[in-house]
Amino acid sequence: MKQWLRTSHSVRRLIKLVQIYTIRTVQATKNLHLRLIRSCLHRRYSWSLISLFLIGVSLSVAMTACSSQNTDNAGSVNSTAKDNVKLTLVSYSVTSEAYKQIIPKFIEQWKKEHQQDVTFEESYEGSGSQALAVIDGLEADVVHLSLALDVQKLVEAGLIQQGWEKEAPNDAIVTQSVGAIATRENNPKNIKTWTDLTQNQVQLITPNPKTSGGARWNFIGLWGSAIKTGKNEAQALNFISDVYQHVPVLPKTARNATELFFKKGQGDALINYENEMILSAQNGEKFSYVVPDVNISIDNPVAIVDTNVDKHGTRLVAEAFVKFLYTPDAQREFVKLGFRPVNVTIAKEVESKYPKIKTLFKVQDLGGWEKIQKQFFNEGAIFDQIKTKIRLKEV
Repeated sequence: MKQWLRTSHSVRRLIKLVQIYTIRTVQATKNLHLRLIRSCLHRRYSWSLISLFLIGVSLSVAMTACSSQNTDNAGSVNSTAKDNVKLTLVSYSVTSEAYKQIIPKFIEQWKKEHQQDVTFEESYEGSGSQALAVIDGLEADVVHLSLALDVQKLVEAGLIQQGWEKEAPNDAIVTQSVGAIATRENNPKNIKTWTDLTQNQVQLITPNPKTSGGARWNFIGLWGSAIKTGKNEAQALNFISDVYQHVPVLPKTARNATELFFKKGQGDALINYENEMILSAQNGEKFSYVVPDVNISIDNPVAIVDTNVDKHGTRLVAEAFVKFLYTPDAQREFVKLGFRPVNVTIAKEVESKYPKIKTLFKVQDLGGWEKIQKQFFNEGAIFDQIKTKIRLKEV
């Protein structure tokens, strides 16, 4: 049935294209005939009568095509009202629990407003892996990823149109967090700031920025904290190099790093998202954590995958779903997982839940993701230089 729906949508689009090109062909033929008649008939016949005749024929064909197109459009609306619509949502791992609550609420609302059933196919993995999966053929209608750099990969692949940031509220940022430092219970090493991570006898767990989106947030959070407290780039480089001197191994993903810290007991500290700290505490982990008051705004974007929604005929439903993610009901579900809400009303409701950030900076303050990628994470860039100098081990 689902395959038939996709085929049906494709047939409708093909019919519309044929109608458009039929009209264009008739118009071109009409113009050619007019030129031939002008040159051949000269004054033998009434030029005005012939012109009127040809225009009448052209208009008749055009009206027939338009009528057919309108009939098809009406048919597709009627058919859509009866048939299920399937949306494919591709997101990064930590959002899955929120979507368990959000998706049923959206389905109920859409059914009430449009008398149409919506089903969802969902996929949750690391943000970078999800971007690659979509490029490789996972036909997401909507993506909710950890960082805009991953969405940009889909733009470069031709799947998402330029300007996607303006297609949703809040520049398409749907969830937010900040950086946090987990420590052993009661914080025995008295770690309170990013600088404290350079203390002697402190071992830090953080994943590899070359393979983990979360690790990139960690890295630029450390770099930005140095810049925002008055250090120049040379001093920032020395600081972040000192921090990585305390990193015994580089796990591949943020999840691997979390397992090393919580399950295997490695390290004195772990850098991760604030929302991950809140969720770990809710799940019964015994630890402490601090949120430094100079911090980066970790902005997580949502985007419609233009190529796929047009292929599936799901754009209207996808747009409505993205809009729904900004509603109080949806934002409250993200808050339950520790995210900081982007809805102003909900932000005021829960502001006492989160530590206040004295200096909050954004990716744009550091030049944007394109500059950051080139400066820090490309082959031979700053992170590779640090990794080679310190001989960091990967696991």
